[in-house]
Amino acid sequence: MSHRPAIPARASALPRPRSRGSVLVIVMITLLFTTFALVAFIEKASNDLLVEHREAQARRLRMEAYSALEVTLAVLEDFRQATNGLHSPAEGWNDPLGFAGYLPSEDRTVDITFEDESAKLSLPSVDAPVLSRLFQVWQVATPEADAAADALMGWMKHSHVYTTAITPDYDRGSLPYEAPGRSMRSYQELAAIEKIRELFYTEDGRPNDLWRRFVDNVSLLRYSKPNLNGAKPDVLQALGQFDPTQQQNLSDYTGGTGSFKTQGPAYFQNLADAERITGATGGNTGAFVTTISALRINVTVHDGRSEFRLTAVVTTGNAAQTVQTTATSATAKASAPGTATGLPQQNQTNNSANSASNSAKPTTPATGQAAAARNLNYPFTLLEIRENDEIPPPPPPPPPQP
Repeated sequence: MSHRPAIPARASALPRPRSRGSVLVIVMITLLFTTFALVAFIEKASNDLLVEHREAQARRLRMEAYSALEVTLAVLEDFRQATNGLHSPAEGWNDPLGFAGYLPSEDRTVDITFEDESAKLSLPSVDAPVLSRLFQVWQVATPEADAAADALMGWMKHSHVYTTAITPDYDRGSLPYEAPGRSMRSYQELAAIEKIRELFYTEDGRPNDLWRRFVDNVSLLRYSKPNLNGAKPDVLQALGQFDPTQQQNLSDYTGGTGSFKTQGPAYFQNLADAERITGATGGNTGAFVTTISALRINVTVHDGRSEFRLTAVVTTGNAAQTVQTTATSATAKASAPGTATGLPQQNQTNNSANSASNSAKPTTPATGQAAAARNLNYPFTLLEIRENDEIPPPPPPPPPQP
Protein backbone atom coordinates (compact mmCIF):
# COMPACT_ATOMS: atom_id res chain seq x y z
CA MET A 1 0.00 0.00 0.00
CA SER A 2 1.52 3.16 -1.03
CA HIS A 3 1.65 6.06 1.29
CA ARG A 4 1.11 9.50 -0.08
CA PRO A 5 3.27 12.13 1.52
CA ALA A 6 1.40 14.25 4.03
CA ILE A 7 0.64 17.61 2.72
CA PRO A 8 1.31 20.21 5.39
CA ALA A 9 -1.75 22.12 6.46
CA ARG A 10 -2.00 25.59 5.10
CA ALA A 11 -0.80 28.04 7.63
CA SER A 12 -3.66 30.10 9.08
CA ALA A 13 -3.62 33.79 8.21
CA LEU A 14 -2.05 35.93 10.96
CA PRO A 15 -4.22 38.85 12.37
CA ARG A 16 -3.39 42.25 10.98
CA PRO A 17 -1.33 44.20 13.51
CA ARG A 18 -3.05 47.34 14.88
CA SER A 19 -1.60 50.69 14.17
CA ARG A 20 0.98 51.48 16.78
CA GLY A 21 0.63 55.21 16.08
CA SER A 22 -2.94 55.43 17.42
CA VAL A 23 -1.90 53.67 20.63
CA LEU A 24 0.91 56.08 21.18
CA VAL A 25 -1.42 59.04 20.63
CA ILE A 26 -3.87 57.73 23.23
CA VAL A 27 -1.07 57.16 25.74
CA MET A 28 0.36 60.61 25.16
CA ILE A 29 -3.05 62.27 25.57
CA THR A 30 -3.62 60.34 28.79
CA LEU A 31 -0.23 61.38 30.12
CA LEU A 32 -0.88 64.98 29.10
CA PHE A 33 -4.19 65.17 30.95
CA THR A 34 -2.65 63.45 33.95
CA THR A 35 0.18 66.00 33.96
CA PHE A 36 -2.25 68.92 33.76
CA ALA A 37 -4.31 67.51 36.61
CA LEU A 38 -1.21 66.91 38.71
CA VAL A 39 0.12 70.43 38.09
CA ALA A 40 -3.28 71.97 38.94
CA PHE A 41 -3.45 69.92 42.13
CA ILE A 42 0.05 70.96 43.16
CA GLU A 43 -0.71 74.63 42.50
CA LYS A 44 -3.94 74.47 44.48
CA ALA A 45 -2.24 72.67 47.32
CA SER A 46 0.56 75.25 47.31
CA ASN A 47 -1.96 78.13 47.41
CA ASP A 48 -3.91 76.47 50.22
CA LEU A 49 -0.74 75.93 52.21
CA LEU A 50 0.36 79.51 51.57
CA VAL A 51 -3.02 80.87 52.71
CA GLU A 52 -2.94 78.72 55.83
CA HIS A 53 0.60 79.86 56.57
CA ARG A 54 -0.31 83.52 56.16
CA GLU A 55 -3.40 83.18 58.33
CA ALA A 56 -1.41 81.43 61.05
CA GLN A 57 1.30 84.09 60.80
CA ALA A 58 -1.30 86.85 60.96
CA ARG A 59 -2.82 85.32 64.10
CA ARG A 60 0.56 85.26 65.80
CA LEU A 61 1.43 88.81 64.75
CA ARG A 62 -2.05 89.97 65.74
CA MET A 63 -1.47 88.85 69.31
CA GLU A 64 1.84 90.72 69.32
CA ALA A 65 0.16 93.87 67.98
CA TYR A 66 -2.55 93.89 70.64
CA SER A 67 0.01 93.21 73.36
CA ALA A 68 2.04 96.20 72.17
CA LEU A 69 -1.14 98.30 72.07
CA GLU A 70 -1.98 97.45 75.68
CA VAL A 71 1.55 98.33 76.79
CA THR A 72 1.29 101.62 74.90
CA LEU A 73 -2.02 102.46 76.57
CA ALA A 74 -0.55 101.68 79.99
CA VAL A 75 2.34 104.08 79.36
CA LEU A 76 -0.04 106.76 78.10
CA GLU A 77 -2.16 106.42 81.24
CA ASP A 78 0.91 106.89 83.43
CA PHE A 79 1.76 110.13 81.63
CA ARG A 80 -1.85 111.27 81.60
CA GLN A 81 -2.10 111.00 85.37
CA ALA A 82 1.30 112.60 85.94
CA THR A 83 0.77 115.57 83.59
CA ASN A 84 -2.98 116.07 84.02
CA GLY A 85 -3.79 115.01 80.48
CA LEU A 86 -1.85 114.19 77.33
CA HIS A 87 -0.52 117.21 75.49
CA SER A 88 2.11 116.08 73.00
CA PRO A 89 4.60 113.23 72.42
CA ALA A 90 7.22 115.80 73.46
CA GLU A 91 6.20 114.93 77.03
CA GLY A 92 8.24 111.74 76.69
CA TRP A 93 5.79 109.09 75.53
CA ASN A 94 6.89 109.12 71.87
CA ASP A 95 8.59 105.71 72.45
CA PRO A 96 6.20 103.90 74.82
CA LEU A 97 7.63 100.41 74.25
CA GLY A 98 11.15 101.58 75.03
CA PHE A 99 9.88 103.45 78.08
CA ALA A 100 8.21 100.27 79.39
CA GLY A 101 11.10 97.98 78.41
CA TYR A 102 8.84 95.91 76.16
CA LEU A 103 10.64 93.29 74.05
CA PRO A 104 8.72 91.60 71.21
CA SER A 105 8.84 87.82 71.06
CA GLU A 106 10.59 85.66 68.46
CA ASP A 107 12.92 88.38 67.17
CA ARG A 108 10.07 90.52 65.88
CA THR A 109 10.10 94.29 65.72
CA VAL A 110 7.23 96.59 66.61
CA ASP A 111 6.86 100.21 65.46
CA ILE A 112 4.55 102.64 67.26
CA THR A 113 3.53 105.96 65.74
CA PHE A 114 1.02 108.53 66.92
CA GLU A 115 -1.28 110.97 65.17
CA ASP A 116 -3.17 113.58 67.13
CA GLU A 117 -6.63 113.22 65.59
CA SER A 118 -7.86 116.12 67.71
CA ALA A 119 -5.29 118.43 66.12
CA LYS A 120 -7.68 118.67 63.16
CA LEU A 121 -10.92 120.57 62.80
CA SER A 122 -13.87 118.64 64.20
CA LEU A 123 -16.36 118.44 61.34
CA PRO A 124 -19.41 117.90 63.61
CA SER A 125 -18.44 121.01 65.61
CA VAL A 126 -17.25 123.36 62.88
CA ASP A 127 -19.34 126.12 61.30
CA ALA A 128 -19.60 127.41 57.73
CA PRO A 129 -17.30 130.48 58.11
CA VAL A 130 -14.43 128.31 59.36
CA LEU A 131 -14.93 125.83 56.52
CA SER A 132 -14.96 128.65 54.01
CA ARG A 133 -11.73 130.08 55.44
CA LEU A 134 -10.16 126.62 55.25
CA PHE A 135 -11.03 126.34 51.57
CA GLN A 136 -9.69 129.83 50.96
CA VAL A 137 -6.41 128.83 52.58
CA TRP A 138 -6.21 126.26 49.77
CA GLN A 139 -6.43 129.07 47.20
CA VAL A 140 -10.12 128.49 46.45
CA ALA A 141 -11.90 131.69 45.40
CA THR A 142 -14.12 133.18 48.09
CA PRO A 143 -17.46 132.68 46.24
CA GLU A 144 -16.63 129.02 45.55
CA ALA A 145 -15.40 128.51 49.11
CA ASP A 146 -18.60 129.97 50.54
CA ALA A 147 -20.73 127.80 48.24
CA ALA A 148 -18.77 124.66 49.12
CA ALA A 149 -19.09 125.35 52.86
CA ASP A 150 -22.80 126.06 52.39
CA ALA A 151 -23.32 122.75 50.55
CA LEU A 152 -21.43 120.80 53.19
CA MET A 153 -23.44 122.31 56.02
CA GLY A 154 -26.66 121.58 54.15
CA TRP A 155 -25.60 117.95 53.84
CA MET A 156 -25.05 117.68 57.59
CA LYS A 157 -28.04 119.64 58.95
CA HIS A 158 -31.71 119.25 58.07
CA SER A 159 -32.54 122.76 59.27
CA HIS A 160 -29.72 124.47 57.38
CA VAL A 161 -30.75 127.58 55.45
CA TYR A 162 -28.60 128.04 52.35
CA THR A 163 -26.97 131.46 52.17
CA THR A 164 -25.52 131.14 48.66
CA ALA A 165 -27.05 130.48 45.26
CA ILE A 166 -26.45 126.75 45.52
CA THR A 167 -29.65 124.64 45.54
CA PRO A 168 -28.87 120.91 45.70
CA ASP A 169 -31.37 118.63 43.97
CA TYR A 170 -30.17 115.22 45.05
CA ASP A 171 -33.64 113.70 44.57
CA ARG A 172 -33.64 114.49 40.84
CA GLY A 173 -30.49 112.67 39.89
CA SER A 174 -30.24 109.42 37.96
CA LEU A 175 -29.96 107.71 41.35
CA PRO A 176 -32.14 109.82 43.70
CA TYR A 177 -31.13 110.27 47.32
CA GLU A 178 -31.46 112.89 50.03
CA ALA A 179 -29.05 114.59 52.40
CA PRO A 180 -28.70 112.55 55.62
CA GLY A 181 -28.91 115.51 57.99
CA ARG A 182 -26.01 114.35 60.15
CA SER A 183 -22.26 114.77 60.05
CA MET A 184 -20.29 112.58 57.68
CA ARG A 185 -19.27 109.11 58.77
CA SER A 186 -16.87 108.54 55.90
CA TYR A 187 -14.77 110.77 53.70
CA GLN A 188 -16.25 108.93 50.73
CA GLU A 189 -19.49 110.87 51.29
CA LEU A 190 -17.76 113.91 49.82
CA ALA A 191 -18.37 112.45 46.35
CA ALA A 192 -22.15 112.71 46.90
CA ILE A 193 -22.24 116.38 47.96
CA GLU A 194 -22.96 118.93 45.29
CA LYS A 195 -20.24 121.55 44.75
CA ILE A 196 -17.88 119.59 47.02
CA ARG A 197 -17.36 116.87 44.43
CA GLU A 198 -16.44 119.55 41.90
CA LEU A 199 -13.62 120.76 44.16
CA PHE A 200 -12.37 117.48 45.63
CA TYR A 201 -12.57 115.10 42.66
CA THR A 202 -11.13 114.95 39.18
CA GLU A 203 -13.25 114.60 36.06
CA ASP A 204 -12.91 110.81 36.16
CA GLY A 205 -14.10 110.70 39.78
CA ARG A 206 -10.78 110.26 41.57
CA PRO A 207 -9.90 112.20 44.77
CA ASN A 208 -7.54 115.07 44.10
CA ASP A 209 -5.06 116.95 46.30
CA LEU A 210 -7.81 119.06 47.91
CA TRP A 211 -9.54 115.87 49.00
CA ARG A 212 -6.33 114.65 50.61
CA ARG A 213 -5.79 117.99 52.34
CA PHE A 214 -9.35 117.86 53.66
CA VAL A 215 -8.72 114.39 55.13
CA ASP A 216 -5.46 115.63 56.64
CA ASN A 217 -7.03 118.68 58.30
CA VAL A 218 -10.62 117.68 59.17
CA SER A 219 -11.65 114.90 61.57
CA LEU A 220 -14.99 113.09 61.49
CA LEU A 221 -15.00 112.80 65.29
CA ARG A 222 -16.87 115.17 67.57
CA TYR A 223 -14.88 117.14 70.15
CA SER A 224 -15.01 120.67 71.41
CA LYS A 225 -11.76 122.27 70.20
CA PRO A 226 -8.56 121.19 68.41
CA ASN A 227 -5.32 120.67 70.29
CA LEU A 228 -3.00 123.61 69.69
CA ASN A 229 0.10 121.49 70.32
CA GLY A 230 -0.45 119.43 67.18
CA ALA A 231 -2.52 121.80 65.02
CA LYS A 232 -1.48 121.92 61.39
CA PRO A 233 -0.73 125.20 59.58
CA ASP A 234 -4.03 125.11 57.67
CA VAL A 235 -5.96 124.72 60.92
CA LEU A 236 -4.01 127.50 62.61
CA GLN A 237 -4.83 129.84 59.76
CA ALA A 238 -8.48 128.89 59.23
CA LEU A 239 -9.58 128.56 62.86
CA GLY A 240 -7.03 130.60 64.80
CA GLN A 241 -6.60 133.22 62.07
CA PHE A 242 -2.93 133.58 62.97
CA ASP A 243 -0.71 135.50 60.61
CA PRO A 244 2.26 133.73 58.95
CA THR A 245 4.71 134.94 61.60
CA GLN A 246 2.55 133.64 64.45
CA GLN A 247 2.07 130.33 62.65
CA GLN A 248 5.80 129.98 62.17
CA ASN A 249 6.51 130.75 65.83
CA LEU A 250 3.96 128.17 66.98
CA SER A 251 5.34 125.50 64.66
CA ASP A 252 8.92 126.26 65.63
CA TYR A 253 8.08 126.06 69.33
CA THR A 254 6.26 122.71 69.18
CA GLY A 255 8.70 121.23 66.65
CA GLY A 256 11.89 122.51 68.25
CA THR A 257 13.06 124.27 65.09
CA GLY A 258 14.00 127.79 64.05
CA SER A 259 14.66 130.11 66.97
CA PHE A 260 13.62 127.31 69.38
CA LYS A 261 16.03 124.75 67.97
CA THR A 262 18.21 124.66 71.08
CA GLN A 263 15.33 123.74 73.39
CA GLY A 264 14.02 120.88 71.21
CA PRO A 265 10.33 119.93 70.78
CA ALA A 266 8.09 121.48 73.43
CA TYR A 267 4.40 121.75 74.18
CA PHE A 268 1.94 124.21 75.67
CA GLN A 269 0.47 123.29 79.03
CA ASN A 270 -2.08 126.11 78.85
CA LEU A 271 -3.19 128.84 76.48
CA ALA A 272 -1.31 131.52 78.43
CA ASP A 273 1.95 129.86 77.35
CA ALA A 274 0.78 130.02 73.74
CA GLU A 275 -0.07 133.72 73.97
CA ARG A 276 3.49 134.45 75.01
CA ILE A 277 4.60 132.94 71.69
CA THR A 278 1.92 134.42 69.45
CA GLY A 279 1.74 137.83 71.12
CA ALA A 280 -1.18 139.60 72.70
CA THR A 281 -2.62 140.95 69.45
CA GLY A 282 -3.94 138.94 66.53
CA GLY A 283 -4.97 135.34 66.42
CA ASN A 284 -7.52 133.44 68.47
CA THR A 285 -5.88 131.06 70.91
CA GLY A 286 -9.24 130.64 72.66
CA ALA A 287 -10.42 128.49 69.75
CA PHE A 288 -7.99 125.76 70.87
CA VAL A 289 -7.18 123.61 73.88
CA THR A 290 -3.80 122.22 74.90
CA THR A 291 -4.74 118.59 75.58
CA ILE A 292 -5.37 115.69 73.21
CA SER A 293 -9.02 114.68 72.88
CA ALA A 294 -8.54 111.80 70.40
CA LEU A 295 -5.27 109.99 69.71
CA ARG A 296 -4.62 107.64 66.79
CA ILE A 297 -2.15 104.87 67.61
CA ASN A 298 -0.52 102.98 64.71
CA VAL A 299 1.07 99.62 65.57
CA THR A 300 3.10 97.72 62.96
CA VAL A 301 4.58 94.30 63.77
CA HIS A 302 7.38 93.03 61.51
CA ASP A 303 8.49 89.41 61.27
CA GLY A 304 10.83 89.01 58.34
CA ARG A 305 8.86 89.97 55.25
CA SER A 306 5.53 89.59 57.05
CA GLU A 307 3.84 92.44 58.86
CA PHE A 308 0.60 93.17 60.68
CA ARG A 309 -0.84 96.69 61.05
CA LEU A 310 -3.20 97.78 63.79
CA THR A 311 -4.72 101.26 64.08
CA ALA A 312 -6.74 102.40 67.09
CA VAL A 313 -8.25 105.76 68.02
CA VAL A 314 -8.71 106.28 71.76
CA THR A 315 -10.03 109.00 74.00
CA THR A 316 -10.56 109.52 77.72
CA GLY A 317 -14.11 109.76 79.00
CA ASN A 318 -16.30 111.67 76.55
CA ALA A 319 -13.61 114.04 75.31
CA ALA A 320 -14.30 112.79 71.76
CA GLN A 321 -17.19 110.88 70.25
CA THR A 322 -18.11 109.22 66.99
CA VAL A 323 -21.10 110.34 64.93
CA GLN A 324 -24.01 108.43 66.44
CA THR A 325 -26.99 110.31 64.99
CA THR A 326 -29.11 108.16 62.70
CA ALA A 327 -29.56 109.50 59.18
CA THR A 328 -33.33 110.04 59.02
CA SER A 329 -35.66 112.17 56.97
CA ALA A 330 -36.81 115.50 58.33
CA THR A 331 -40.38 114.20 58.05
CA ALA A 332 -39.74 111.07 60.08
CA LYS A 333 -42.70 109.77 62.00
CA ALA A 334 -42.99 110.79 65.61
CA SER A 335 -42.91 108.31 68.46
CA ALA A 336 -46.00 106.23 69.01
CA PRO A 337 -48.54 107.83 71.37
CA GLY A 338 -48.37 106.76 74.95
CA THR A 339 -44.74 105.67 74.81
CA ALA A 340 -41.81 107.74 75.99
CA THR A 341 -39.18 106.18 73.76
CA GLY A 342 -41.17 105.26 70.67
CA LEU A 343 -40.61 101.53 71.28
CA PRO A 344 -43.57 99.21 70.71
CA GLN A 345 -45.66 98.67 73.79
CA GLN A 346 -44.96 94.93 73.70
CA ASN A 347 -41.20 95.55 73.79
CA GLN A 348 -41.59 97.91 76.73
CA THR A 349 -43.62 95.31 78.58
CA ASN A 350 -41.02 92.64 77.88
CA ASN A 351 -38.22 94.96 79.01
CA SER A 352 -40.07 95.74 82.25
CA ALA A 353 -40.66 92.07 82.88
CA ASN A 354 -37.03 91.23 82.22
CA SER A 355 -35.91 94.00 84.57
CA ALA A 356 -38.19 92.74 87.31
CA SER A 357 -37.04 89.19 86.76
CA ASN A 358 -33.39 90.19 86.92
CA SER A 359 -33.90 92.21 90.08
CA ALA A 360 -35.55 89.22 91.74
CA LYS A 361 -32.63 86.90 91.05
CA PRO A 362 -30.19 86.42 93.94
CA THR A 363 -26.64 87.65 93.41
CA THR A 364 -24.16 84.81 93.11
CA PRO A 365 -20.36 84.99 93.02
CA ALA A 366 -20.47 84.36 89.27
CA THR A 367 -22.90 87.17 88.60
CA GLY A 368 -20.94 89.45 90.91
CA GLN A 369 -17.76 88.79 88.94
CA ALA A 370 -19.59 89.42 85.67
CA ALA A 371 -20.89 92.74 87.00
CA ALA A 372 -17.40 93.71 88.10
CA ALA A 373 -16.08 92.88 84.63
CA ARG A 374 -18.74 95.04 83.02
CA ASN A 375 -17.83 97.89 85.36
CA LEU A 376 -14.10 97.66 84.66
CA ASN A 377 -12.72 101.17 85.04
CA TYR A 378 -10.67 101.11 81.84
CA PRO A 379 -8.97 104.51 81.40
CA PHE A 380 -9.55 104.83 77.64
CA THR A 381 -12.53 104.65 75.33
CA LEU A 382 -11.94 102.93 72.00
CA LEU A 383 -13.47 104.99 69.18
CA GLU A 384 -12.10 103.10 66.20
CA ILE A 385 -9.97 100.06 65.49
CA ARG A 386 -8.79 98.75 62.13
CA GLU A 387 -6.53 95.89 61.12
CA ASN A 388 -4.23 95.79 58.07
CA ASP A 389 -5.60 98.99 56.56
CA GLU A 390 -3.58 100.62 53.84
CA ILE A 391 -1.38 103.37 55.25
CA PRO A 392 -2.56 106.61 53.62
CA PRO A 393 0.06 108.57 51.69
CA PRO A 394 1.21 111.87 53.16
CA PRO A 395 -0.75 114.91 52.00
CA PRO A 396 0.78 117.16 49.35
CA PRO A 397 2.80 120.13 50.63
CA PRO A 398 0.87 123.36 50.92
CA PRO A 399 1.36 125.82 48.10
CA PRO A 400 3.64 128.78 48.75
CA GLN A 401 1.98 131.80 50.30
CA PRO A 402 1.66 134.77 47.96
